[in-house]
Amino acid sequence: MTTVNDLLDLLVLKKVGDNEFNGVSKTIGSPIVFGGQVLAQALNAASRTINNHRVLHSMHAYFLEAGDLELPITYNVSVVRDGGSFSVRRVTGHQKDNTIFILSASFHKEEEGYNHQIEMKPNIKQPEDLLSWTDMYKEYGSFLPKSLKSFLAIKRPVEFKPTAFANPLEPKNLPPSHDVWFKVKGNVKDLDLATKQQILTYISDYNILTSTLNPNASKAHWGNTITASLDHSMWFFRAFDFSDWLLYTTESPSASGARGFARGHIFTRDGKLIATVAQEGLIRPIKNGK
Repeated sequence: MTTVNDLLDLLVLKKVGDNEFNGVSKTIGSPIVFGGQVLAQALNAASRTINNHRVLHSMHAYFLEAGDLELPITYNVSVVRDGGSFSVRRVTGHQKDNTIFILSASFHKEEEGYNHQIEMKPNIKQPEDLLSWTDMYKEYGSFLPKSLKSFLAIKRPVEFKPTAFANPLEPKNLPPSHDVWFKVKGNVKDLDLATKQQILTYISDYNILTSTLNPNASKAHWGNTITASLDHSMWFFRAFDFSDWLLYTTESPSASGARGFARGHIFTRDGKLIATVAQEGLIRPIKNGK
């Protein structure tokens, strides 16, 4: 995948029955299905059962089993409630006889109300001054560990520019935080809000667990740690577009028992908070090659 059109071909599901949809998978470098893909596909299924113009404001999901890249995923949507202001949907994802994923999503009618938000970090490096993942691969690929080089080599419909790049050849412990700019590739002018929210959800599963490994980065890295999303929650606050870079700023309050918890905020370049994310992930050290 190289553009937003390729991504939408993946996220927009085929309807196969009443409130039932099928999706396929594409790897992002992992041998299992990317969690962000399943999240976004499930939201696509849920949103297609909303006929009252309500807008997604929150979702909560659990990953129950690793998805098989070679098998289609069937999403079944249950209409839990259509109330006076909110509509709730429950989505289950299946491969063969296995339920691999569950999600609840709530949609709200548009209303006027009070307004406030936290501020974006001051003096953060701007994307024009940073290297992208693509730049890193081109400039340092021959010096990088094989697993990292292979990951960076994959073509993606999103460009990422972290504000700091940990040197894998000189590992050291880092603060429990990670900030990365991102931008969707291709023509994004005519996307409706529901579609943009699904794309943002897909992107939100990238990078967030980095902050859970950083405090132990002198010994922990992606090559010696089994990582997987266990759950994922997201709240959507304001309308936005993808015409400019967005900032994903994350932090990890805690890691213990082979699990790491992280939360993140997504801002527009001018500081508007558009979404908040929370995730607990498996971060299991590989011992004795297992």
